[in-house]
Amino acid sequence: MATLKPFLFSEDARAQAAFYIEALGGEIQSVMTYGQAPAPHEDNKDKVMHMCLTAGGVTLFMADATGPLTRGNGISLNLEFKSGAEGRRAFDNLAAGGRVMAPLEPAFWGGMYGELEDRFGVLWMISC
Repeated sequence: MATLKPFLFSEDARAQAAFYIEALGGEIQSVMTYGQAPAPHEDNKDKVMHMCLTAGGVTLFMADATGPLTRGNGISLNLEFKSGAEGRRAFDNLAAGGRVMAPLEPAFWGGMYGELEDRFGVLWMISC
């Protein structure tokens, strides 16, 4: 059986990880830089090659992009919370500096649902 772990490429993986940890709670599990790889390129030696973190109880992998990033709208990260209070807190924290696409509000199927793009360009769906 497989386990799905989102892998996010970033312009600044350390800052983006810190934002998610502040917004959702969690911690960085490990960080490896390009400088730790065999024969590192001097320009990339301090960039994150692989980071593992937990945020909101979810394991994420991250790395600094070594080329231009193009964000797409073909994928969203969906966080599902047991309570509306937890969902509201996560939604508001992730929306800080970003763009709300659908406010977190009661949904016709029950519970609450909202969509946002965080300040790093990552799309999130929050349900509770």
